[in-house]
Amino acid sequence: MNYKSTLINLYYLLILADGNVNERELALGKKMIVAEKIDEALFDAQLKQLQEITDHTGTLKQVITELKKLDLKSQIRSIAWMCVIANSDGFMAKDEWILIYKIYHTELKLSLDEIMKTQKELNQILHGRSFSTLGVRVAD
Repeated sequence: MNYKSTLINLYYLLILADGNVNERELALGKKMIVAEKIDEALFDAQLKQLQEITDHTGTLKQVITELKKLDLKSQIRSIAWMCVIANSDGFMAKDEWILIYKIYHTELKLSLDEIMKTQKELNQILHGRSFSTLGVRVAD
């Protein structure tokens, strides 16, 4: 698995984390594949494979293993993408934050400052303005 495949798996796990896949998350997924130069057919095929899996515990373990093989910059960028997509509806759901925190802090021990800096860069690319958010919605 490489950076792009790992990113697709992370995207899928994130959009399922709160049990509510919304249009903004899907739209940002499309923007992510353009920004990261991911082939749309590969993206769609990998998502289709992931949809056939009922228990994603193994998928998460595999993604963490693959993230650990990536260079630091790619790890940070992957988590920054997760934050951008999780915040696409204005707030990060609690379950999304739990997933992101487990990966970036517990497993990878990445710097939150570096993730936020990269998140701002991604938002600049996507929206033409630089901002970062880590607001967590606790109740729906």
